[in-house]
Amino acid sequence: MAIPEHSAPKLLTVDDYMRLPTIPADHRLSYGSDPVQFGDLYLPSRPGPHPVVILLHGGCWREQYGLAPLGQLCAALAGEGLAVWNVEYRRLGNGGGWPATFLDVASAADTLRDIAGQYALDIARVVAVGHSAGGHLALWLAGRRRLPPQSPLFAAAPLPLRGVVALAGVPDLVEGVKRDLCGGACRDLVGGSPDAMPQRYRQASPRALLPLGVPQWHIVGREDLSVPVDYVEQYVAVAAQQDNVHLDILEATGHFEPVVPGTPAWATVRAAVLALLAR
Repeated sequence: MAIPEHSAPKLLTVDDYMRLPTIPADHRLSYGSDPVQFGDLYLPSRPGPHPVVILLHGGCWREQYGLAPLGQLCAALAGEGLAVWNVEYRRLGNGGGWPATFLDVASAADTLRDIAGQYALDIARVVAVGHSAGGHLALWLAGRRRLPPQSPLFAAAPLPLRGVVALAGVPDLVEGVKRDLCGGACRDLVGGSPDAMPQRYRQASPRALLPLGVPQWHIVGREDLSVPVDYVEQYVAVAAQQDNVHLDILEATGHFEPVVPGTPAWATVRAAVLALLAR
């Protein structure tokens, strides 16, 4: 039956997202001793060395949202000849927040050096891709090289990235607190308000770490009610003065379409990842 032209598109809901089929990884590997300090590694069928995508799931940094719904995205990227390191990490409610969540994603990224030989990973070609809160963490991974040595999040030689793809990412935690994005989770992640803990926000928010020094590709849906377009545009306007920044605003797209292969958004996500790895 033809859909009337005036009908609004049916957008994916959080329940749709949580019901996405689970696709097991080729390997599940620990990067720490906590039960949630692990990553799922998806490998292409072709011989390596493989470019790598560090994939960081969203869910407002909260415990109830894990990496499993991204299995289809991992498989689709592996089908493009990319290894995918789908990272789990401690979140609000299971030991996460400041500084644990940040230390986990940093440790998971740097673990790629340790496993590269065994799994034929090309760690000279790595991009970070994150959705929503995971977009914040992906951008933060790029910016952590600018942390001062006295920061509890500092690492002497962080794994370099070729670029970052933020899918409805949360790049500005201070503005996120003002807008109450994720129902207060921006504040909870850092452990207090920007006024009370300005030093932490300077170390935790990608905007405060600009310039990140690598290309950023932001993709957000026009109908995204969780991460509004104007919020992303506001960050991009600042970041583009210092970094190579690209923004795609997708029509008839909400919060979850960009992480689901087969949606119209998938072509844009695929193109962004491949373009950054080709640089």
